Amino acid sequence: MIELAPGLILHPAHFSRAEQEALVADIREVVRAAPLFTPTMPRTGKPFSVRMTNCGPLGWVSDRDGGYRYQATHPVTGARWPAMPPALLESWRDLAGFDAPPEACLVNFYAAGARMGLHVDSDEKEPRAPVLSISLGATCLFRYGGAKRDDPTRSVKLSSGDIVVIGDESRFCYHGVDRIYPGTSTLVSGDARINLTLRRVSPG
Repeated sequence: MIELAPGLILHPAHFSRAEQEALVADIREVVRAAPLFTPTMPRTGKPFSVRMTNCGPLGWVSDRDGGYRYQATHPVTGARWPAMPPALLESWRDLAGFDAPPEACLVNFYAAGARMGLHVDSDEKEPRAPVLSISLGATCLFRYGGAKRDDPTRSVKLSSGDIVVIGDESRFCYHGVDRIYPGTSTLVSGDARINLTLRRVSPG
């Protein structure tokens, strides 16, 4: 366990290779039930560079008209999100330090060259619950700062099997992904990275 900042905790190599492979198989089943979609920015309609889907009772979506939000159904198919795999619920119980279970798992698929700009996870109504961020596949450069966008930032590489807990004083810190490193993992084909973020949305 490494404290990157107060409340921002890195658990390196939390999952073994076999556990990572099992998780990827679980996520493939999620994607079969809830296909990847490309969200767009509110107001501008600019597409994200990552594709997404969700599992659990709620899912995070974004589009030009509705903005950032959680909803119970897939924005394209209209179907309810598939159930969250048991291994993810177990990780939450082990590391979150919060009694109520997660309600949403956002699945971000980073192809080679994709990134995620600095942002704050602030659409949840339960600020006491952390966000659990699980890395699978290619190594990424994770950047994190403070509560203001222009606060100084630091960076750390996240490898396949790592978990970052974003909570306490860092719950509303700005963070993002600057780059994906090709040739760093054989878990996911095409030098891709899968990021799973578990969130509690409703007051617990």
